[in-house]
Amino acid sequence: MGLFLLMQDASEIEKKIQEAPDNSYEIGVAIGTYLPFVAMVLIAYAFYYYSKKRKNR
Repeated sequence: MGLFLLMQDASEIEKKIQEAPDNSYEIGVAIGTYLPFVAMVLIAYAFYYYSKKRKNR
């Protein structure tokens, strides 16, 4: 089910980019799409790093 939602979201992103009035809108859509994912990965890595560091104490 998660894969289906991801594919559906990708088609919506492509539709937004095709209907974009200019390049700055396309950049905004790309940043708005990938920034939350990157932030979640960084937060997960920070939790992993600090818990691993605490475990070694």
